[in-house]
Parts: sequence; structure tokens; C-alpha cells
Amino acid sequence: MPALNRVILSLTAALMAAGPAAAAGPSCAVPDFAQQARELLAPHLEPEAFSGSVLVAKDGAPMLRESFGAANREWDIANSADTKFRLGSITKQFTAVAILQLAEQGKLSVDDPISKYYADAPAAWSKITLKHLLTHTSGIPSYTALPGFFDKGSSKLPLTPAQIVKLTQDMPLEFEPGAKYNYDNTGYILLGYVIEKVSGETYADYVAKHIFSPLGMKDSGYDVSGVILKNRASGYQGSKEGWKNADYLDMTLPYAAGSLYSTTGDLLIWDRALADGKILTPASRQAMFTDYGHKYGYGWRIDQEAGHERVGHGGGINGFSTGIVRLPKDGVVAIVLSNYNASPSHGIAEKLAGLCAGSYQPPKVIALPAKTLDRYVGAYVLSPTFTITISRDGDQLISQGTNQGPLPLYATAPGEFFSKTVNASVSFTQAGDAPATALVLHQGGQDRTAPRAAAK
Repeated sequence: MPALNRVILSLTAALMAAGPAAAAGPSCAVPDFAQQARELLAPHLEPEAFSGSVLVAKDGAPMLRESFGAANREWDIANSADTKFRLGSITKQFTAVAILQLAEQGKLSVDDPISKYYADAPAAWSKITLKHLLTHTSGIPSYTALPGFFDKGSSKLPLTPAQIVKLTQDMPLEFEPGAKYNYDNTGYILLGYVIEKVSGETYADYVAKHIFSPLGMKDSGYDVSGVILKNRASGYQGSKEGWKNADYLDMTLPYAAGSLYSTTGDLLIWDRALADGKILTPASRQAMFTDYGHKYGYGWRIDQEAGHERVGHGGGINGFSTGIVRLPKDGVVAIVLSNYNASPSHGIAEKLAGLCAGSYQPPKVIALPAKTLDRYVGAYVLSPTFTITISRDGDQLISQGTNQGPLPLYATAPGEFFSKTVNASVSFTQAGDAPATALVLHQGGQDRTAPRAAAK
């Protein structure tokens, strides 16, 4: 395949040319943000692990706007700021807004039981409310977790929302409603069903009429494979032979949990609408961005980074990986949309947003002698089915998990390493000149210990 063109749409040069007046506008916490951002992105581009569009903005002003790789690899058509990407689970925040809009109109309450709107709700669902569905605390099993759902052809056939719900409707609840959190796509299918029943409009028509159109989001909508959609990216996935076209997914299936598409520019409009109060009342916005006990609000993950409030969400759908991260009090948003399903888009968005806001600093890499690195070389058993093998290539440690590709590791101190392309770090339990006895994987807020495998 011909080398992929990199499209750069950064505003840095334009700002410099515009003179002092432009320079006085919004800026990131680090003066050389654009350069540091590109250095952060570089490791993802070298192994062709990313293809898509990136936008970072401060108070609505783009600080970085770039696109990489191809929207269509067969025709070598480059991604651009106008490329439309499937959003996956970023869709959920729009579904949540639709529910809150209907609540503001008095047409429903988030405390209503789902049985009020879904007549076939089993008795076990009697305590489940719309709020439980919004916060993934209903206990209803997720249809996307059904064994073989994506492998046996089920994901290629169209289904109505009611038919999707019935896939897990008669299964036992995973827990008492409200007692625990478990990410649940079926819950958001039900919310889409409620939106249609209460509004009298299809989900696609509702979000277009009441969200996208009023905000001027002209490049957003409900993705339908059969429709000719200008500037739509093709989705790709990895294989042993390299990249290939993503497996087909009928877009009736993600529905209100993941079927929307958009651009980085439209999502910046979305960010500003939330920040400026152009959509929802203050009370509704507060409800959406409240942590209900599991670092999740209504369609948004909620946490902090170095004392900075942060909200965001990732999305993954056949051939696409996406992320939007907002630091509301800093006025910062990072949007990363990729048409390659293995791209760590949400992790990239977190780092870019934190870099602009000053809540994230890239780790400083140090060099360690080969004899020190050799103490960490070996196999470490994370679970009965997953082993992390550490090897050395020159002055570089390489990590490789079971059935995964090699991943370079970079030292920040003796025994402390991180990845530039995956949001993870590792530390080794080691003393003196002896080989390490264990590896600790730090990822997703968890620390998991993997003892060194016994010598064979």
C-alpha cells in the first residue's frame, strides 16, 4: 500500500502569523503544547497504531487539530477534519441528554420504573428505574456480553430495540438494582426505547431534531450502512496479516448505546454547548455530571486527575475507537476519533487533555544498563491463561502478553517502566543483583501482581 499521507491542520502557524492580538487568546498550561502533543502522538504513528483525527481545544479555541492515516486505505484517501467516524459508546451521552430533555418537559422522570414504558419487563425488573439504566447499576445482563454474539453472525442481522432487549430479558439479574455497577449496553437500548415511546419519534429523528440541529452539528447523525454518507471513514481492524476491513456490524444493534457518527469539529460544538449551557438546564447538567458512586454519571465517566475535575467517555465499535475527555473547570477538551479499532483513543485523549490543562506531565525516560535490564527479563504469570513475557532488545525492554504483539517499555527509574502507546505501567519486585521475583501491572486504576514463572 502506498505510504499514508499525514494531514496537518494545526492552527499554530496561523496564530503566530496573526500577531499579538491572537497570541493573547486562550492557551494551554504548557507553552509548547503543540510540540509536546506531537511527541506524545509520535509513538502511536510509528507502528501505524493510529489512524484518525485529533482536536484539542481550550475555551473553544483549537490548540491542536490534526489528522493522520487514511479514511479509506484502498483508495488512499486521507483522514481530515471533515471525516465522519462512528462514535461507539460516546453515543450514550447523547442518549442521556435526550432522557433529561424529556424529564425537563415533564414527560418522564429518571426515577420512573422501566416497567412503566416497557410492557414486557419481567417481575425481576420491578425495582429498576431509568436512573439505574443511565448509571449501569440495573443488574440487567448486557447483550454484547452474550457468548458468541460477535462470533456467530448475530451482530450481522438487523434487530428492533425490543428484540435486542429480549436477548437477555429472561436471564437472572446480575445483582440487586443499585447494589453494584456493571457496564451494560442493554440498559441504553432500553433508554432509546423509552425515548421513542415518550417522544413519538424514532431515536435517530429525535437526536437529529432536538440535539444536532439546534446546536448546528451538521456532520453528526445516526449511522446507517446503506446510506451514501459523504466523508464517512471506513473502519479497520488488525489481523496477523496486518490491517483489514472491519467485520460488518448491522447498525440497528448498537442503537442508542452506540450507533451515532460525528466529526471532531461537531464534538467541539457539543463541548461548548455543555460548557455554555446551550443544552439542558443547570440542574440537568449537574445531574448528568454527578458521580453516583462508581465514577459514572449519566453517559459520562467522572474522575479527577491531579486535582482537576475530569469527565469523559470512550467508544469502541467494529473498526472504530473513540474518546472525548473534558476538564470542565479548565475549559479543556480533547477529542480523538479513529477508524482503527485497536487505537487507544480514549487514553490518548486523556493525556492530551491533561497536557493542555497542566494535570498530566509525560514521564521522563532514563537509560538503564543492560545488566540492570536483564534482571527483569523473564515470564510473569498474571493469570492461568495470560503470561507477560519480558525480553531485552539492546537497551530496550519489550513486553509481550499472551496472544498480543510486542510492546516497548521505557524506564523512569530502576524497576519502573511505562508504555508510550498503552495506558499502563509496570514495576518489578527485585532486590540486589537477583532476578525480579514479580511484575506488578498498573492499569485502569488497578494493580495486579504477576509472579515470575517457575524455571522449566
